[in-house]
Amino acid sequence: MSQPNQMNFDLYLHRLGYDSPPPPTLETLRELQLRHVCRFTFESLSTLLQVAVPIDLASVERKILHQGRGGYCYELNQVFLVLLQYLGYEVRGITGRVVMGGPEDELTARSHRLTLLHLDGQRYIVDVGFGGMVPTAPLLLDTEQEQATPHEPYRITEREGSYTLRAKVADEWRAMYVFDLQVQGDVDYEMGNWYVSTHPDSPFLGQLKVARIGAGVRHTLNNASYAIHRMGQPSERRQISDVGEFMRLLQDEFALRLPDHPDLQRTLQQLLEAG
Repeated sequence: MSQPNQMNFDLYLHRLGYDSPPPPTLETLRELQLRHVCRFTFESLSTLLQVAVPIDLASVERKILHQGRGGYCYELNQVFLVLLQYLGYEVRGITGRVVMGGPEDELTARSHRLTLLHLDGQRYIVDVGFGGMVPTAPLLLDTEQEQATPHEPYRITEREGSYTLRAKVADEWRAMYVFDLQVQGDVDYEMGNWYVSTHPDSPFLGQLKVARIGAGVRHTLNNASYAIHRMGQPSERRQISDVGEFMRLLQDEFALRLPDHPDLQRTLQQLLEAG
C-alpha cells in the first residue's frame, strides 16, 4: 500500500509502457502526455451516480491503477503531476475557469486543475484531464504562436496575467479555459472538487462525460450521445439506444471497468429516457 505522498510508480509507468523511469526531457514529456491521455480515460461515472469523489492520492491511485477506472482533472492531473515530480520535473498545480461553449470573459467557477512545468528555461502547460478536448502535448506558455500537437493545434494568449487556451476546431479558434499562475494549496483543489462533484449547478452532477484519445481520433460520450472525432474528417455521432449498449461501449470503446453500484443500470436508463 502506498504512503500518503507516494505511489506505486513502477505499476504506473508499466501502464504507460515503460519498464524503467525515463529521463526528464522534453521528448519524454511529450511521449508521457500522449500515452497518458490514450491510456487513462476521462470519465464522470462517480458524479453521474452522485457518489463521493475523494481526491487524496491513495484513493485516486486505487481508482485508476487498481480498479480499472478513469477520472477527471482533480484525479488525472494530480497523479500525473506526482509522476512528473518522481521523474525529476519541476512542476506545480494551477487552476482555471472552463469557458468552452460560452463567453470567454464569463467568470465561471475555478473548477479545472492543470499543471505548470519548468524545463530548460521554458514554461509549459501540461494537462491530461480536460475531457474530449484535452491537449495531447505540452504547450509552451510564453508564446502566442499556434502550437501543433498530435491532434488539433492549440495556442495560448495572455492579457494582464490571465491566459486563455484555445484549440483550432474546424478552422475556428475556440476558447477552452482561462487560467492564471496563482499558487494553489490542497484546500483549493478540495473546494473545486467539492463544487464539481456535489453542487447542483455543476455540469458534472448526475451527468455522464467520458472521453478517450487514440491515434488521430477522439472518442466522446456526453450522456447518451456518442461521437467519434477523426482529425480532418466530419464527426460521426449517434444516440445510444439501450442500457446494454451503454455498458458495452463504456467497457469496450472506453476501456473502463464499470463500478459495482446497485443504481448503475437504472441511472443509465434515466439518461436514455432523458434523450
